[in-house]
Amino acid sequence: MRAAGLRRGMRTRRELLAATGAVGAALLAGCGGTSESDASGSDSGGDTPSNLTHVDVTTPVDDAPVDSMPTPVRGDPNADVTLRVFEDYACPHCAHYATEIAPRVVENYAAPGEIRYEHHDFPIPVSEEWSWAGANAARAVQDGVGDEAFFEYTHLLFENQSAYVGAGETGYDVLATYAERVGADPVEAVRAAKGGTYDEVLKADRQAGIDDGVQGTPTVFVNGEKLDSFGYDAISSALDDALSG
Repeated sequence: MRAAGLRRGMRTRRELLAATGAVGAALLAGCGGTSESDASGSDSGGDTPSNLTHVDVTTPVDDAPVDSMPTPVRGDPNADVTLRVFEDYACPHCAHYATEIAPRVVENYAAPGEIRYEHHDFPIPVSEEWSWAGANAARAVQDGVGDEAFFEYTHLLFENQSAYVGAGETGYDVLATYAERVGADPVEAVRAAKGGTYDEVLKADRQAGIDDGVQGTPTVFVNGEKLDSFGYDAISSALDDALSG
């Protein structure tokens, strides 16, 4: 395992904000703050996949941690309008954004090449274990097979968030299964998830978010302007204004 157990010093105690009954309030609040509870109560609605891939990575590996990686991007990398979204892999509000809102943004703006869409990691952490493990596994997928697979994998993790967050060792089998499904090496995904291979990359992303005023997840920026909501209408309106400006 690469640098297992290290680079966890910044993981402060955290809490998952209770969801309000109103959808609008939830879209404003997101996940943030500090608490001791795990996010195993996530309501992302996924099911544990059948025929899980089990990976044994108990043998330590001496490879050095990765301290720099490109930002995952889709759409036109040279577009004049950039959307940045900061997410935590254990945040149920991020799961809602990733499964219900992001696909519409991608279909209407990124896929036609109108915008540059960036993913950024912001482990609050909602879960001390899975906020980091999910993000590390996703970065291993990016490192191994590229951005397209990264975004496909990220969608699968958010879509099936409840299958791995708080699931103990079985959760790592879920990470491995979906890595294999998108053509990545499941061993590398689990090794990264357990060993924190990409922690320095995640920390740098998190600090960049803090510097820009991110306090919870998901947080969306359009051309550097932080939006008050991560709802589709708010994002679409901001993108349309930026594209017509």
